Amino acid sequence: MSPLDISLADLIARLDEELPEADELSRISEARLRAQTLSDLGDQLIDHYVSKAKRTGASWTQIGDAIGVSKQAAQQRHAPAPFERFTNLNRHSIVLAQEAARTYKHDFIGTGHLLLGLLGEPQGMAYELLLAKAESEQRVRDVIEEAMPPAGEKALRGHIAFRPESKEAIEQARQASVDLGHDWVGTEHMLLGLIRAGESTAAQVLRGLGFTPDELRETVRTEVAERLAARDQQ
Repeated sequence: MSPLDISLADLIARLDEELPEADELSRISEARLRAQTLSDLGDQLIDHYVSKAKRTGASWTQIGDAIGVSKQAAQQRHAPAPFERFTNLNRHSIVLAQEAARTYKHDFIGTGHLLLGLLGEPQGMAYELLLAKAESEQRVRDVIEEAMPPAGEKALRGHIAFRPESKEAIEQARQASVDLGHDWVGTEHMLLGLIRAGESTAAQVLRGLGFTPDELRETVRTEVAERLAARDQQ
């Protein structure tokens, strides 16, 4: 008996019902697309529980045993990519953070740079939330720049590494998305990640601007819900 309330007959019946005029070759193409979707959903289902298991302290060996593969195979297939589920706007903010580090001639990407990256992406929700609190972009920039370490002497080329607190902020952004039940990591989640990153530069700046972790979380929750409802009504 299948553990799911679905069968091959159900899938065939639904495809035939939705494509009554299609020929068999067209149905093959549609069936392939649906099979890929089912496969992707299956992988996401496993990833969801792998992530929960990791958060409760399970090892990759234990997870591999549960899946029925080796530790290495489990880790290779289900370990999250660095910016998995990040929106394009949020990925762009990361690029801008790297450029901010270069501008300051720093040999690291700190949380202050990440905050500057969010401020450089005016289409992101984080930008709107920052301006709503601070009333002007320049005020936010001034506060960040005042908190930043002095500029270096020589601009770096190539890769610039994230500081540990920046890695923590990125992980906290992912966790904020999960906690809110979202399937993406946007600039709004990155802002939440930054304020949760201990006593980092960005966390101190955000608190100085009047943000608190709980208030920001509820603001993001409400704003996202309103935007999704407005989109559904269009």
